[in-house]
Amino acid sequence: MHISRGATTTPGWTAQVTPEAAGWTYCGLRVLDLEPGQTRVFTTGDDEMLVLPLTGSAIVDCDGTRFELVGRTSVFDRVSDFCYLPIGARVEVSSTTGGRFALPSARAGRRLPPRYGPAEQVPVEVRGAGAASRQVNNFCAPDAFDCDRLVAVELLTPGGNWSSYPPHKHDTEAPGEAVLEEIYYFETRGLAYQRVYGATDVLAEVCAGDVVLVPNGYHGPSMAAPGYDLYYLNVLAGPAAERSMACADDPTHAWIRSSWSGQPVDPRVPMTNHLGRTST
Repeated sequence: MHISRGATTTPGWTAQVTPEAAGWTYCGLRVLDLEPGQTRVFTTGDDEMLVLPLTGSAIVDCDGTRFELVGRTSVFDRVSDFCYLPIGARVEVSSTTGGRFALPSARAGRRLPPRYGPAEQVPVEVRGAGAASRQVNNFCAPDAFDCDRLVAVELLTPGGNWSSYPPHKHDTEAPGEAVLEEIYYFETRGLAYQRVYGATDVLAEVCAGDVVLVPNGYHGPSMAAPGYDLYYLNVLAGPAAERSMACADDPTHAWIRSSWSGQPVDPRVPMTNHLGRTST
């Protein structure tokens, strides 16, 4: 369930996780590295996708609709704009300066129009408190951007803090919980760890470009070592007719949430917004 950077490299893609390769039904992710002036052409097939700049800017042509993505120099520098690609589309992604681009995806049934997501419209949330303070960029959360099945959010965790905490799961259809497959894609300049336990067991040191698959079980915490900020992209999709991120906390650790009411939020979050860095 822990896929090291480069382990799924295929021609044109530095990472590629399909539902078939993951052994599930809906959730996928591709990561595209472009050299300056390079163009990549592909079709979306049965998947709806996003183009999310991790580094660099891009021009995206989707069946004749053109999007100019301003992007960013790093996931730690600002909140990025992005675009949506529907199923059954022909796509060209090009970059004058080069860059790295994440394409989170979900197996979908409805064909929605291609659309642009402005960086200034991305809801930025501060979650947790104390050493569990983190930033969530809800750019493709259910209530922020319309898709058929795809849900995607970014998290920034300051060095020394924990996120995806308390540990939680979403593998059972129940009140307050939805069934969701999930992918974690990581960027870090140093040391970080990811835990998954229960039906799936992972305790991994994660590096930039690594992926962790979560088909079921509790996941968290995501741990940023002191001195090293942690970024991860969460990609989620499931069978429900309505998109949801509903989850159930591990009962052993659920009390952690109530402890936040008596703690200050780490002043380092939010770390970024659409204009750039907000903290050092």
